[in-house]
Amino acid sequence: MKIAVIGGTGLIGSQVVKKLTAAGHEAVPLSPSTGVDVITGEGLAEAVAGADVVVNLTNSPTFDDASPAFFRTSMDNILAACRDAGVGHAVILSIVGVDLVPGLDYYRAKSLQEDILRAGPIPYSIVRATQFMEFMAPTLAMTTEGDTVRLPSTPVQPIAAQDVSDAVAEVAAGTPLNGIRDIAGPDVFPLDELGRITLTARPDGRAVVTDDTAGMFAAAPGEALLPPPEARIAPTHYREWLA
Repeated sequence: MKIAVIGGTGLIGSQVVKKLTAAGHEAVPLSPSTGVDVITGEGLAEAVAGADVVVNLTNSPTFDDASPAFFRTSMDNILAACRDAGVGHAVILSIVGVDLVPGLDYYRAKSLQEDILRAGPIPYSIVRATQFMEFMAPTLAMTTEGDTVRLPSTPVQPIAAQDVSDAVAEVAAGTPLNGIRDIAGPDVFPLDELGRITLTARPDGRAVVTDDTAGMFAAAPGEALLPPPEARIAPTHYREWLA
């Protein structure tokens, strides 16, 4: 199949392109560097022409109240281009529990993206992943003051980006789910404990203090960020990934 991967040069997208190409598909990476702008629509029609599947891995440049506008405009433009090109399957990457954290602008924006896809004209698949292991460093940085990192005890089940790209590539090469596939790593941690594990393995002088009001994940109630029982569990453990 010809599979257009919008956001195909990023952390997940570049790996998805490699995996699909290795499986024998014509995977085409698309991004602003290839002349595709999902906000203005520039280059979209040409980019998705002849594609059987379009995978949308673009992301808002901000996580604030500007993010809903990004996802609304980009999804409207992408779905219109897919409809005009006769694309048979549209795939997006979303977040486990995205509809359970209304206190976060970004989660509301991603939930909106899902709603637009469901209501659109194209058979679809949504892959929801838990927090990426690769995002632990910026998560620590977000609440660092001097040598202290403040993190809530919010439970998380982190997944490696490599495992996310495996799941996205598998879904993209399959028949449309017209629904959601949840994916997660194998281990549950309180976020503050995960911070301590990280800084023990990669010490830099900082120490973690538990603060259930600190950072964006403090807004996640209960076990909202944990996957449902039917989720696919990826093989990579966090401590192995750190090593």
